[in-house]
Amino acid sequence: MQKPWYHGNITRSKAEDLLSKAARDGSFLIRDSESIQGAYALCVLFQNCVYTYRILPNEDKKLSVQASEGVPIRFFTMLPELVDAYYNPNMGLVTHLQYAVMREEDVEEEPESSLPPQLPPRNFTCNEVKESEAPEQPSKSLSDTLLARLQYMDLSSICEEHQMAIQDYFRTSILLDAEQIQNGNHHLPGLKKLTMAICKNLNSEMSRILPALEAFQRVLDQQLSPAPGQFTRQISADSSQSVVFKLEQLTKLLYSVEDKVKGSVFESTGYDGGHRKSLIPAVTFEVKQESLGISTKMFLKVDVESGKIIFKKSKDGPEDKCFMHNKILQLVKSQKMHAKLVIVVETEREKILRKEFVFDDTKKREGFCQLLQQMKNKHSEKPEPDMITVFIGTWNMGNVGSPSNIKSWFQCKGQGKTRDDTADHIPHDFYVIGTQEDPMGERDWAETVKSVLRNTTNISFKQVAVHSLWNIRIMVLVKPEHENRISHVFSDSVKTGIANTLGNKGAVGVSFMFNGTSFGFVNSHLTSGSEKKLRRNQNYINILRFLNLGDKKLNPFDITHRFTHLFWLGDLNYRVDLPSSEAENIVTKIKQQQYQELLSKDQLSMERNEGRVFLHFDEEEITFAPTYRFERDTRDKYAYTKAKATGTKYNLPSWCDRVLRKSYPLVHVVCQAYGCTNDILTSDHSPVFASFEVGVASQFVSKQDPNSAHQGGIQIMNCKATLRTKSKTKFFIEYHSSCLEKTVKTSEGENTCDTEGSVKVWFGNQVELTPIISDPEYLLDQHILICVKSTDCDESFGEGCVALRAAQFCYTEFQVTLTHQGEKTGVLTGGIQLHTSEGKPTEKLYDFIKVERDDVASKGKGGDCNKFSMTQAHDISNPNYMVGMSFKTGNVIDKGWSYSMPPKNQPCAGQGCKDSKKTGYDVGVRSPTGKPCPQGEEERGSEMFDNPLYGSMGKAQKDHLTAPDPVLAYCSKQAEVEPERPPVPTPRNRSFTCSETKPQPSAPITLHPLMQKKPVMPSRSEGGMAHNRPPLPAKFRPAVPEPQALKVRDYRDSSELASKLRVPARPGQPQPQKDMHPDVPKMGRSVK
Repeated sequence: MQKPWYHGNITRSKAEDLLSKAARDGSFLIRDSESIQGAYALCVLFQNCVYTYRILPNEDKKLSVQASEGVPIRFFTMLPELVDAYYNPNMGLVTHLQYAVMREEDVEEEPESSLPPQLPPRNFTCNEVKESEAPEQPSKSLSDTLLARLQYMDLSSICEEHQMAIQDYFRTSILLDAEQIQNGNHHLPGLKKLTMAICKNLNSEMSRILPALEAFQRVLDQQLSPAPGQFTRQISADSSQSVVFKLEQLTKLLYSVEDKVKGSVFESTGYDGGHRKSLIPAVTFEVKQESLGISTKMFLKVDVESGKIIFKKSKDGPEDKCFMHNKILQLVKSQKMHAKLVIVVETEREKILRKEFVFDDTKKREGFCQLLQQMKNKHSEKPEPDMITVFIGTWNMGNVGSPSNIKSWFQCKGQGKTRDDTADHIPHDFYVIGTQEDPMGERDWAETVKSVLRNTTNISFKQVAVHSLWNIRIMVLVKPEHENRISHVFSDSVKTGIANTLGNKGAVGVSFMFNGTSFGFVNSHLTSGSEKKLRRNQNYINILRFLNLGDKKLNPFDITHRFTHLFWLGDLNYRVDLPSSEAENIVTKIKQQQYQELLSKDQLSMERNEGRVFLHFDEEEITFAPTYRFERDTRDKYAYTKAKATGTKYNLPSWCDRVLRKSYPLVHVVCQAYGCTNDILTSDHSPVFASFEVGVASQFVSKQDPNSAHQGGIQIMNCKATLRTKSKTKFFIEYHSSCLEKTVKTSEGENTCDTEGSVKVWFGNQVELTPIISDPEYLLDQHILICVKSTDCDESFGEGCVALRAAQFCYTEFQVTLTHQGEKTGVLTGGIQLHTSEGKPTEKLYDFIKVERDDVASKGKGGDCNKFSMTQAHDISNPNYMVGMSFKTGNVIDKGWSYSMPPKNQPCAGQGCKDSKKTGYDVGVRSPTGKPCPQGEEERGSEMFDNPLYGSMGKAQKDHLTAPDPVLAYCSKQAEVEPERPPVPTPRNRSFTCSETKPQPSAPITLHPLMQKKPVMPSRSEGGMAHNRPPLPAKFRPAVPEPQALKVRDYRDSSELASKLRVPARPGQPQPQKDMHPDVPKMGRSVK
């Protein structure tokens, strides 16, 4: 269809922009519908507003317009006929069609070189031969071509018999095979005969070897095969079986025999390897321990396989102390001292000890933590994992095969944020490998990667999926123990090459479910050239729109909203935006490792900051050299010039190869490594690696009786959307979630304010969502996907996501940035309240490691509340994030969501409040995963964050305390009188923002002053809950009595661990009240 008013699959927002530029009533265009395949959308401009009408085909493929009620429906055979008819007035449109908005001409992408794009290998198919008018002629020419090629090859190493066999095949048999294909027989008997002749000796040798290996395997097998010799008889029954098949069987048998021998050896030595076949050797760390100001050397030996840690005073000396995995309660990282770590252990007498150690560097500390976490995971009694590790690798191979040794890539060794040597033997659960310009076949590449991983980790990984588009490929491998946890595997590809029809550029993707968590992986190769930034942006949008992955029921949502975790990798081709004259200066800065100035000109970072691409994605800080463009076989020299017929082309050193990710709010995800190798030299690109620690949810089965269990509920209320659009329409909201039986729609919202280019919509009615399971262990891991749709055309105007964990304890207000097809389209605010059945969530493995907040006390001494709050917003780091490589303060990227936190004395509803006193939960302070942090009434310790040994970090000055809002006081009383009514929204601070300090009324207020809340920088996918700020210690306040003796806090008193024996209080110390947690000890003091 070449009509100028037809714009194809442009986006709704692009159509609005084109009509706004036309700026004449009656301007119109037609685009493809976003909601119904095969339908169209007629967009008409009238009085600076865009009206959209759907054009729907009926069963006979005749077209009709959904216009105003009372107007007779007319049917048209073709779109031009329909458009001509609606040029007439009184056809049911807001105004008749007058001015067609012409389609913009697409800018053709120039090829990278004078040569055409390299085509992928092409196989002859039956259909192609049938369509040929004279199939014998192409076959004849193919025979001549292959014989000519054979003449130029060196055949001296090939025996004469085999030479004659190959020549005979090219001369005659290949013509017979072509005839077989034409007749529908794809078995290629001529080729089969040739391979049997060449592999005659190999075939007989395999037939002799396989029975012996099969017998050896049966001896090792615990359950003997019911029919011995069946495999042998199967092999010998058909002597003409494919050599490839026999080789495959031989390879499988060798791997199987190797695995069974290892299993037998492990069993005979008393080692219970469980489902893991990899052996992680014991590792010893040299550390320093301070006691009474004296630093002494210590050695920590971590034995993952036996599940214990040994403290020794000398490396080869006797054991000083030994703690089993179940006695190691927590690891606490220091944020101020990057190499310091506190190990919280339980002694035989059930006392809690804190052991403080200082490692040689941060990387050693991280390696130690990863080994301890691997130990806890290995010996966990949980039937399903709640945390896994994911390796992401991307490599532009430069159309050259892989070298034999690429293990440094999978071990995250090289430049940047790398793993410590002590973590070399810790395997990842997933390996996701993306390649571009990959000349290898899928099977060859898969065997190469599996072989490297087998030699490195001692595990035979299973292939989940592999998908290729020309020379762009993605492959996902997984540990054998996880194979049955993976389901709903999908793969797809999108072409973005010349005219979006060639696959030399584009993307491939794979998605699947891991138990109850959805994963998506996209490997893309975008348009090259420093000057083609806008074309790359469009490539990204096209991939986002047309890559078909994930749950098909989530049709209104693009792939950025369909997955709990989405990882985007590849050669994105964004360059350093500097003039070519700066080439030598760039190389000099790279040699001096002065990357920050170059990164400030990185096109991808600049486009992300402007919100044009990868909106709400995260990327770990880049601390490695540009990965393109090197001279091959070296990493010491960049080849930044290329001679072309049109002149010299510059390819400045750039970070073309990247890994980004986007996760749902309040989920656990930590980047443990991000860098590039420096010893793989075959390509002009260096391979890039990234390693992530990811929280996952199980396929939950409730242990509660469904008949007696309390029916849970999710209440969403007070929703208000501000949409960027000129469309004149009404809106409603759709709620999607795997925890709901079906999609829930709201009634039509009320458009309260139409301004230039935006509209505000009020959805006043409360929506009640009924989850399929009410157990908090299940619900707190779930998310609600929100889609704001038009009532006219049923198209999405914005999507977002809300985490149910945000409402774990009480009513919580949220603010969600709405996006659609990669663009920000508005904001949605509202409140959410969660009701669950009885029960308490179990501790997650990733809560084993915390971050000590020992540097906040020195902050916030100014009188400016807003300034203080913004400083605090950066103090909450992800517990497993390497503190030495944290984000840059002041360069905060909008995460797309934020949640409020009710004040400490705010009454709450739902199950969380019912158990608050019983479990010691305090709704005022929570960890980023929703875990409460117990605190005292008047005073809290200032040393720790999110650790049961301590309270929250901050100390506030008296000037920061604000009086309560009278509205809030009224709400509190109202909630006591009418407990059944939903709570009224309360003033709060949002993430990344500071509420303005409002003048307080002079009327006396009877309530205690509210503590200033601290805004939160999200953790666990950089998300978290807001904290109330504590008062200053009494000794810093004038006219305040001396503080009482510090109360001792027992670690086992925490709700995070099972309660055991309480330690008696010291003499002269008041006993803690029943419903109060005692205050915490000072930093460094052991609880005895």
